[in-house]
Amino acid sequence: MATEAKNRYSDKELEEFRVLIQEKIDKAEHDLELIKSAYMNDHNNGTDDTSPTFKAFDEGSATMSKESNSQLAIRQEKFIRDLKNALIRIENKTYGVCRVTGKLINPERLKLVPHATLSIEAKNMQK
Repeated sequence: MATEAKNRYSDKELEEFRVLIQEKIDKAEHDLELIKSAYMNDHNNGTDDTSPTFKAFDEGSATMSKESNSQLAIRQEKFIRDLKNALIRIENKTYGVCRVTGKLINPERLKLVPHATLSIEAKNMQK
């Protein structure tokens, strides 16, 4: 049947998505290293604080900055894990298939959100 809907992406299309996802993983891992290095840096440039009045504010700011960087690192690690799971789905040839509807996820959506497992239709059903 020529009019039958596709139930998976072709090997060529999957390879294109694999390249895109691998590029995103490489960039995300680089960004994670930057976040972690900012988190590990104590921002001490070897000079003592000469204004004790503002020291409490500065320490509070540094703590908030570390907490913020920690949250960013956690999100980045989850993003990398989701991208790696997408690579596994490519290997299994199940990539791009909505886990709710079983239909193909729009390729434009996958280019923007390559780790997506839900079509827009399924996403809207969740609301």
